[in-house]
Amino acid sequence: MSDIQILHDFYSHPEGANRTLRICIPDAYYSQPATYFPVLYMLDGQNVFSHPESAVFHTWCANTTMDRLIAEGRIRPWIIVAIDHLPDRFSEYSPWNEPAVGAEGRGWLFIDFLVNYLKPFMDQNYRTLGEPHWTGILGASLGGLMSLAAGKVHPDVFGRIGAVSPSVMWANGEIFRLWDHPTGHWCKIYMDTGSLERYWYYNIYLDYVESTKNFYEHLKSLGLKDHELRYVVAQDHFHNEEAWQARLPDIFTWLLEDAKGV
Repeated sequence: MSDIQILHDFYSHPEGANRTLRICIPDAYYSQPATYFPVLYMLDGQNVFSHPESAVFHTWCANTTMDRLIAEGRIRPWIIVAIDHLPDRFSEYSPWNEPAVGAEGRGWLFIDFLVNYLKPFMDQNYRTLGEPHWTGILGASLGGLMSLAAGKVHPDVFGRIGAVSPSVMWANGEIFRLWDHPTGHWCKIYMDTGSLERYWYYNIYLDYVESTKNFYEHLKSLGLKDHELRYVVAQDHFHNEEAWQARLPDIFTWLLEDAKGV
């Protein structure tokens, strides 16, 4: 079974704040001491694992899902690094200002932290496969938006992008303008939404179904192929961790499959 290590007060220099990291180490890391492992970075880290020190209610249960898929031979073992969000999540996970909720666009500081501080720390202190085709980023809602932004501006770091119920309508759809051409790098991009994800939040109408479909079609129009891009609509799923937990086995199976054509 996997082991979860929690690092408190991990300092983020770009943001000037301490962070909590939750690192899930697969059993094979200890039983195969000469082996190096791919790494998946997940956002909203307090909601990621089934663990006594994680969120009180529903989580993604990413550790138990990973353990089961490994045992079934469906994926190879991955290290999962889950990063807790800071108190002002809207600003932290917003690459652009969103006046409707008073969010300052500090998302680029978080991406700076991921790329220039956290990933080097992981590569220096753990046996990791550091190439982009062995490095993924996965988040939901604004975390999904951040995953799409990070993967676009740093394709040399993140080859695998998981955008679960992504808030692509945020900041008047700026993510459409950021993705104005393919990255030119090997990539796998997973996107989905639940069929019930339509509601008002503050002064924003959040239609995840329509906006995510539009963004998928936008990426297809840029030339991304079926082996690079997957889009799923989950029937009767709403916008919460319980729904994302249910979808995670299929997400992991597609997004984390061994790289081809590298």
